[in-house]
Amino acid sequence: MLPIDLRGKRALVAGVADDNGFGWAIAKHLIEAGATVCVATWPPALNIFLNLLERGKIDESRKLADGSLLSFERIYPLDAAFDTLEQAPADVRENKRYKDTGDFSIAGLAARLRADFGDRPLDILVHSLANGPEVKKPLLEVSRAGYLAAIGTSAYSLIGMLQHLGPMLRPDAAVASLTYMASERAIPGYGGGMSSAKAALESDTRVLAYEAGRKWGVRVNTVSAGPYASRAASAIGIIGAMVTYCESNSALPQALDAAEVGAATAFLCSPLASGITGATVYVDKGYHAMGMAVDGATVPKLQG
Repeated sequence: MLPIDLRGKRALVAGVADDNGFGWAIAKHLIEAGATVCVATWPPALNIFLNLLERGKIDESRKLADGSLLSFERIYPLDAAFDTLEQAPADVRENKRYKDTGDFSIAGLAARLRADFGDRPLDILVHSLANGPEVKKPLLEVSRAGYLAAIGTSAYSLIGMLQHLGPMLRPDAAVASLTYMASERAIPGYGGGMSSAKAALESDTRVLAYEAGRKWGVRVNTVSAGPYASRAASAIGIIGAMVTYCESNSALPQALDAAEVGAATAFLCSPLASGITGATVYVDKGYHAMGMAVDGATVPKLQG
């Protein structure tokens, strides 16, 4: 047996707000492997998430293999659109969903981690963040502001997080993010500049793997996950159709399970993947390998 062993390691998973998405699945798998996990949550969703945990509403999802319940070491507020609190407009800072959270910027997150755990508290950093305010708009109709917002929150935030948290990573640390095939192929309906953001994220992964690798000895990879009908993905509007299409046309004609993304990410963040960096790793049932839709009329059936 060759287990993923993350005992003694601390992870931060940024972008967990419920028990339904990839961020939760990744955090759960890291905990199953022995890591302690802190999460960072978008301020407008923070109180709802805390209430779900405190009232036992998601206890079924919290169950670990040994029967115990998953728990997070810390839950921090984070709006990764802002590197510092001063960058947040007054109407955001004074919004009722933000004003009592303290410093919700990336710099604020770094300061809280340092205060709680010291100067170099992290072994694993997971970026599970994406937002495109105009994601339902075709690229030809996207505003400059909407496009830049998608790039800033979904791609640049990884750079911002490494700028602030990179010096806090311990030796042989690992960084992972989540991308999607729209980075390299046209996906009608996945708009708002999100395809551009994912392309930027993948390019940045390669450059950051070099820069962070040489500066801190850190590995940086990204997981290209197939479509998954999480609550957050419902903002896309066509997520159900995306899931159905990929399930029918993948090399393995099955729906993707978030746990599969969680397991792959835990592997990439473990010593077992010590030789892997700068990679885009596909966890999509082989959809990325297909060059033709499988409609049954033009493709012969394989006998098994």
